[in-house]
Amino acid sequence: MFIMKKILGFLITPIFHFYFVMVLVLLHPVQVLAHKLFGEAGRQRLITLLIYLLVFGLRIMGCRIKFNGLEKIPEGRPLIVVSNHQSLYDIPALSYAFKNRLPKFISKIELGKNLPSISYNLIHGQSALIDRSNGAQSVKEIFKLGRLIESTTTVACIFPEGTRSKTGKLRPYMSAGINTLLRSSPSALVVPFVIDGHSELINNGKFPFRFGVPLTYTVLDYIDPKGIPVDDLITKLEEVTKRQLNQS
Repeated sequence: MFIMKKILGFLITPIFHFYFVMVLVLLHPVQVLAHKLFGEAGRQRLITLLIYLLVFGLRIMGCRIKFNGLEKIPEGRPLIVVSNHQSLYDIPALSYAFKNRLPKFISKIELGKNLPSISYNLIHGQSALIDRSNGAQSVKEIFKLGRLIESTTTVACIFPEGTRSKTGKLRPYMSAGINTLLRSSPSALVVPFVIDGHSELINNGKFPFRFGVPLTYTVLDYIDPKGIPVDDLITKLEEVTKRQLNQS
């Protein structure tokens, strides 16, 4: 079985990469057209299709995909979704889980340029594109995102590890981005989101992917951060995430 999965990984990874790129390339002009003809509502409907194709396209690699806890997503309040970070496939998973709440991301500024579908969505979806070498610009963009979700009761997603964990082991959470969002969106609830399996899927890098890896995405119980010091909040977020990953 192990040998068969290894062979399938070598054979099917190029097919999956081709599929992933083609989805992004072919739906880019459709997204632009939908935006121009039908406005933001039309673009959002197209994005829903895009993220569905990206998430469930992982089944090409034999992945078993499961979302847990979606019923725990609260309504009527802005949300700060705090997720661990394992791969570039984390963003479609988060987008799918919170698709009804118009999720926006804190992303490095480089992703806002020249990437079909992705760059257009980040820019027109009002995500925060931050320059990691410019602290003042980063704080300003994150603060602006917090103000936006506060006024629209939508969702800001943040990866406080800063960079992805290649092994899947949780890296320490940094508090600056979360603290800025909390200051600019004082009524927000904090929702831990746990991604499990992406690091195993891509443990060899871009080639070959592992075949048949189970992928689990879990929404944990939300936290009302009011009155909780940010360092204590970070500690709690790390604890519940590690517990879900069986790393505690």
